[in-house]
Amino acid sequence: MAPILVNCMGNDHNDYIKQLVQVKNPYLDTMEEDILYHFSLGTKTHNLPEMFGEIKFVCVGGSANRMKAFAQFIHKELELPGNPEEIIDICEGTDRYCMYKVGPVLSISHGMGVPSISIMLHELIKLLHHAQCRDVVLFRLGTSGGVGLAPGTVVVTDKAVDYSFRPQFEQVVLGKVITRSTELDEGVANELLVCSSELQNIPTVIGNTMCTHDFYEGQGRLDGALCSFSHEEKLEYLRKAYDAGVRNIEMESTVFAAMCRVCGLKAAVVCVALLNRFDGDQITSSHEVLVEYQQRPQILVSHFIKKRLGQIV
Repeated sequence: MAPILVNCMGNDHNDYIKQLVQVKNPYLDTMEEDILYHFSLGTKTHNLPEMFGEIKFVCVGGSANRMKAFAQFIHKELELPGNPEEIIDICEGTDRYCMYKVGPVLSISHGMGVPSISIMLHELIKLLHHAQCRDVVLFRLGTSGGVGLAPGTVVVTDKAVDYSFRPQFEQVVLGKVITRSTELDEGVANELLVCSSELQNIPTVIGNTMCTHDFYEGQGRLDGALCSFSHEEKLEYLRKAYDAGVRNIEMESTVFAAMCRVCGLKAAVVCVALLNRFDGDQITSSHEVLVEYQQRPQILVSHFIKKRLGQIV
């Protein structure tokens, strides 16, 4: 087992992605059983290679309902046998996350914010490792606030950046700050951009995504229960973000990018902008419009998956 990697700011990402899904924890080899508590799965209670060994694509998103809908959607897109309405939640033994397996695709919810997705990712990466999966691509499908973009625009993340626009994720471990790089796979991002050009009504750009610790003050919103800044200060911050290449804001991308990078997983963040934050803070589009917007990342990633599987030439 390789030593624990504490800082992966180097340029060796290409070395990582050629290997099996890795766990960077030597202590796992000494455990008789690994209980994936929040998934209600375990290495002794379940045959993980048999259940998940064929997985090639993992799609994660915040909402349980949305990820069930995506599982049903990809079931139809891949023309798999069976009724998509009868897919089973593998994690039904817990109320933390949902998980649906659809052929070579795994669809999982991760909740809101860095802590929730971080817990899910630890157990997901261990699951893929125990299942001996190879050549897996991960996608985070989500919604976001656009920065200088029209509502409905899909952003494929180049780099996930923090509040100071740095491409890094800081994790406090035993009272010390560990810094990890948040660069995502350029090849997957470019492939997604090509896919968008083959689809109608999926306007797509590649840009940096800023990850914040909350939805309101952390994103410079003026409509929360607390607000300690002016409208002018908000706009100045958004202008600085835009000049730094930021095109959208959400709450999970940095830890997603960092953990995937360390563990040898190709990954992409694909989020639709529900509004242009220069124009306001509240989401005012109709329910019907928002539903259509939220389907755009799903349609784009579905097209990517079908091309990878040879169903689209």
